[in-house]
Amino acid sequence: MNMVTQLTPEWRDWIRENLARGCSAQLLVADMVRNRFEPAFAGAAVHGMQTGMAAPTATEPRAEGYVYETPRLPPGNRIIAADREVQVAMRVEQPALAVLDGVLSDEECDELIRRAAAKLQRSTIVDPATGKHETIADRSSEGTFFEINADDFIARLDRRISALMNLPVDHGEGLQILHYGPGGEYKPHFDFFPPGDPGSAVQMATGGQRVSTLVMYLNEVEDGGATIFPELGLSVLPKKGSAVHFEYTNSRGQLDPRTLHGGAPVLRGEKWIVTKWMRQRRYGAA
Repeated sequence: MNMVTQLTPEWRDWIRENLARGCSAQLLVADMVRNRFEPAFAGAAVHGMQTGMAAPTATEPRAEGYVYETPRLPPGNRIIAADREVQVAMRVEQPALAVLDGVLSDEECDELIRRAAAKLQRSTIVDPATGKHETIADRSSEGTFFEINADDFIARLDRRISALMNLPVDHGEGLQILHYGPGGEYKPHFDFFPPGDPGSAVQMATGGQRVSTLVMYLNEVEDGGATIFPELGLSVLPKKGSAVHFEYTNSRGQLDPRTLHGGAPVLRGEKWIVTKWMRQRRYGAA
């Protein structure tokens, strides 16, 4: 049964009207979650109204219609990622998710923070109507980017991350470093580009849809700052050099709403992370 048919007329109208106004699908989902909808229910309802994609029922939050395939992340308890051995601390099958230890060394974490500190700017999201980058209240961080293969140090990390995520280096966006101070958070959202948003076409013209994410932690946080997956009831605590990897676009181009995630508020201290997003094809290629 399609999720949209199970919403009250008021909620169907609310979703339809806000999509028509150009509101981001991920922000609509976050609002519904705050109103006690199941995250997967909310994600499937919004994206079902956008695309007609089959969606789960209220009692079965699994993403009906989404076909789970063999994960891109290599199997096993240890992964040889180019120049470094990475330990797999935990795996989730649906969605494809893993917590990884030892992705970066302490020295590499410190160097990324040092390089980023002098050029931080307020973080943005992709505007759903235009595809341009805009600041919003739900994302209270600052950050910066490093282009692919910017220098020998960055190129070494790009090669390692590419091997770990099992996609070519040139499918990756540049490394994004984010800094969160006390109270800083990023409310639940999706990393993929919602197909119904006009701005998504602008973003997908250069490399296609995002397919997977690797969030790497650059420091220890005194309290708070976990990466949360509301649908899974999972909180990944920041650990220097570790990472969380998750996949959300399969070979059919389907999108997995169970990868709704966010950054919980930093309660004490600060949080530094570096993120890599991978695309369907070479980034920058039409």
